[in-house]
Amino acid sequence: MSFAPLFDRFTSLKAVVLGDIMLDTYWWGQVDRISPEAPVPIVALERKEARVGGAANVALNLAALGAKTHVFAVVGEDAEGNDLVDLLSQNGIQTKGILADPDRPTTTKTRIMGRHQQMMRLDAETTQDLSPTMEAKLQEKLFAFLENEKPELLVFEDYNKGVLTDGLIRACAARCRALGIFTAVDPKRKNFLSYLGVDLFKPNLKEVKDGLGLSPALIDLTAMQAIHAALAQVLHHRISLVTLSEKGVFYQMETEAQLIPTHVRNIADVSGAGDTVIAVAALAYVASGKMSLAAEMANIAGGLVCEEVGTAPIRPDRLLAECERLLKP
Repeated sequence: MSFAPLFDRFTSLKAVVLGDIMLDTYWWGQVDRISPEAPVPIVALERKEARVGGAANVALNLAALGAKTHVFAVVGEDAEGNDLVDLLSQNGIQTKGILADPDRPTTTKTRIMGRHQQMMRLDAETTQDLSPTMEAKLQEKLFAFLENEKPELLVFEDYNKGVLTDGLIRACAARCRALGIFTAVDPKRKNFLSYLGVDLFKPNLKEVKDGLGLSPALIDLTAMQAIHAALAQVLHHRISLVTLSEKGVFYQMETEAQLIPTHVRNIADVSGAGDTVIAVAALAYVASGKMSLAAEMANIAGGLVCEEVGTAPIRPDRLLAECERLLKP
């Protein structure tokens, strides 16, 4: 039985990504000597590369799978912001929901790579919440879109860079519930408990520890079900999907719960794997209505992108082939 019909359904879905978008830049070069000025390697620069990161990478994954994808976010009035918007547009992602703020820089992460290894990372960013004026503008633009376009799903992608304020999160979650829009969350510590009543909540184990103070000594089904219960008591959400690094993923929806182990991969870089997991899980669940299938597919997708160096979206042809090899639809 083929997964192709499910992948075809992805193309009929409209998705929104709300959160902290970033520009990931890579400076590639060779290292063959140590600096005479300090005990540090000299990287002879050969090329520069720019990719989208953070919430923009979630959008890239959704678009790669065929969903009509719209981004709502804030960048700075700078060259990096222009580059980021251009990269999204080049990948068929709608950017009319991106606002430019003259008082904020575009979040930019520059990785210096020597011999395919990361030597250093430089971050240019602010973690301050949006100003009340900018928050109101973003919310107004987003809510008008939700009312008029009725997307099937919205992903909150939180990197604690200030776009997802507590007020915006709560207002958007409530509006999506009223409109019947499926909501999925990739949280961070600052607003961990703000996502009341969302559909899918996808933390990793570190975020569970930071947000709830829970750190199970043994990762088994009983321990993970206790984490789901603790989350649900506070958030009143429908579905937990917890990523467990090399141990795979756990999901629970009502009484349905499962630990899904990873598949053996040649890991090159884990950057952006969580972005891929939330995108695939949300899209697959909305398209199929089966959380077990969505979790299995997200687990496979997260492993596949870890075989790539740097932030990269899932390749739909590879995901389709692996799903047909490993799963039953």
